[in-house]
Amino acid sequence: MSDTSSAAAAGLGTFERWLSVWVALAIGAGLLLGNLVPGLFAGLAALEIVSVNLPVAISLFGLGAGAALATVVGVLVEVPVMLSLVAFANRTRHWFPTERSP
Repeated sequence: MSDTSSAAAAGLGTFERWLSVWVALAIGAGLLLGNLVPGLFAGLAALEIVSVNLPVAISLFGLGAGAALATVVGVLVEVPVMLSLVAFANRTRHWFPTERSP
């Protein structure tokens, strides 16, 4: 018998067997923390930079992932650069002739 067939015959593993319990415990812990420390989740929700919530980005991508860095830092770099380019274009608008149609 191969390893894959013996693993399939063993049935559910420990993780799969207790997954619903862990989910219920996580929901209960979230509700308990929300009632005991109501400002905690409001503070976590306030950690938002340019519509990117930092705790959510870090929990989705991990601390060492480049995607988290690109999600957070990329926006922090792109927005000021774009705003400065628009400001430069508005200040130098008189340098370029405008054509008027008859």
